[in-house]
Amino acid sequence: METGIDDAQLHELVARAKAGDRIALEGVVRAVQDDVFDLALRMLGHVDDAHDASQEILVRLVTKLGSFRGESRFRTWAYRVAAHALLNFRTALRRPEIDFDQAAATLEAALANAPHPPAQTDPARKALVNEVKLACAAGMLICLDRAHRLAYILGEVLELPGDDAAAILEISAVAFRKRLSRAREQMETFLRAHCGVANPSHQCRCEKLAPAAIAAGLVDPDRLVLSRLPHRQADQLHLDVERIRTAAEMYRSMPKYAAPSDFAAAIRKALEGGGLN
Repeated sequence: METGIDDAQLHELVARAKAGDRIALEGVVRAVQDDVFDLALRMLGHVDDAHDASQEILVRLVTKLGSFRGESRFRTWAYRVAAHALLNFRTALRRPEIDFDQAAATLEAALANAPHPPAQTDPARKALVNEVKLACAAGMLICLDRAHRLAYILGEVLELPGDDAAAILEISAVAFRKRLSRAREQMETFLRAHCGVANPSHQCRCEKLAPAAIAAGLVDPDRLVLSRLPHRQADQLHLDVERIRTAAEMYRSMPKYAAPSDFAAAIRKALEGGGLN
């Protein structure tokens, strides 16, 4: 997890929070909320689901804080809590999870029925197409089952060391490498066949997919949610197409999202008896 606070400072905050310091507790939440939200969004593919899951995860972190014994980095422990919650997130998802065969059929049907895009592309159209790219990439990622999706995100997208990722998933390093390898193979196979961003031998078809994405409710041209989320890292997807050669590079070129709201304030309100919205 990347944040402006280092591990030593974070562990000090955790110790104070465990001793009952509410201000320190809010500091702990703020130190990890961006990473929790970013992970949740990549796992669930929809901003509202990611928001709900992040709030749930951060409440769990707060209520389980007393069980943190300092035997690992707090960031690793926080990711472990998040991973467990996301693997078992049971709320009806706004973006249904489908497999690669279903995604391929849907994609090809949409392309077959797509009108020709306009010859001239204005800035608003470019912004819409970039939103489609982000939404499409999120949709392809959720074609992996949750266990392999999480391994892929931790290992390929976030590039965590294998031992850390294995500890987060509570599996052996060998098991993690096997899981990551299977996920990587599935993603590369699908994107080589269907994605013009990850495979430069194909022309990117996201502009043709824009009408279908709008009709399916995946993209709202009047509310470009993914493009306008707060970022900790700029969206390079529309800038780095020439250098992207693998699925992993495509996902690393997507922005690192920051939490869209201050979860710490909401959790403080809940602890004071106001409940969570």
